[in-house]
Amino acid sequence: MARIVVADDDADIRELVEFKLSSMGHDIEAVGDGQAALAACRARRPDLVVLDVMMPGISGLEAIRIIRSEAALHDLPVVLLTARAQESDVETGFDSGADDYITKPFSPRELAARVDALLQRDRG
Repeated sequence: MARIVVADDDADIRELVEFKLSSMGHDIEAVGDGQAALAACRARRPDLVVLDVMMPGISGLEAIRIIRSEAALHDLPVVLLTARAQESDVETGFDSGADDYITKPFSPRELAARVDALLQRDRG
């Protein structure tokens, strides 16, 4: 299936996302912060990235801005997965270049459906 980088500083969330997406047949590289997510994307371009917004060091919003600025990664589909649910937070996420925005707590089934939709759109 697809290669997906998952970045979240909360190990429980990271493991839940990794479990759900790997059970769908995806190859998951799970990391704990934005810097590691960028390194993983640069080392071997994934098909999609799932980023938490609030992480130490490089936040998900900073990471997505960097991804959008790099020629090799600029069109990479990115899902923001975050506890920040205010309308202004969602707007900021999309303005930063996110393809989708999912708020915590989230349904693993909804995450799976949205990831599939993005992957299908990207391949279409």
